Formats: sequence, structure tokens, C-alpha cells
Amino acid sequence: MHVPQDDPQDDPDRRPHADPGLQPERTTLAWNRTVLALVVAGLLLLRWVPGHGWFPLVLTLLTLLTALVIAGGQARRYRRSSRGIRDGRVEADVVGVLGTTAAVALLGALALVVVVALPLR
Repeated sequence: MHVPQDDPQDDPDRRPHADPGLQPERTTLAWNRTVLALVVAGLLLLRWVPGHGWFPLVLTLLTLLTALVIAGGQARRYRRSSRGIRDGRVEADVVGVLGTTAAVALLGALALVVVVALPLR
């Protein structure tokens, strides 16, 4: 005999917020696109390893580590955003956005060094 499981979506008190599809879900998708873009950019840097040595490899690892840190914090950001909607006070993740911006700008500048300034072996 099948016993129906309680679905948190059926109980308004157990839902993360009242309107699924709102800001937390869109924000999660945006952060996931950022992670995907970092992974792709990091893997593209591997193209320059044969010609430039270890530096592009280190840069690839830093890019993948940055993507991993962003992905690792995603569950916390989602919960905080959902609670904020439910409680009526949402706060922006200023530190996360500024940190990601700084990391991507630095990684981009270092990638330009690899492509433009490093001599070929």
C-alpha cells in the first residue's frame, strides 16, 4: 500500500517562500551560469599549456577553484534569500557579488597575460 509523503509545497508553513519561481530560483540560475562560464573559461586556458608552460595550468586551477567556491555557497545563498522573501526582508549578497567580480576581473587579467604577454617556448 502506498502512503503519500508529505510535500512541503502543500504546507504553506514548510515552504521556503510563498511563490516558487521568484528571486531565489532566478538568482540560483544566474550563479550557476557564472559557475559554468568559469569552468569553460578555465578549461579553455588549457590550450596554452603546451606553449606557455605551467602558468596557464595554475590559472586553470584557480578558475576552477573559484567556480567551486561559488557553487559551494549556493545552497546558503538560496536559503538566506528564501527566508528573506518569507520574512519580508531580503538583503543583497554584496560580499558575494563583489568577491566574484574581483575574482573574475583578476582571472581575466591574468588570462590576458597568458595570451598576450607570455612568450612562447
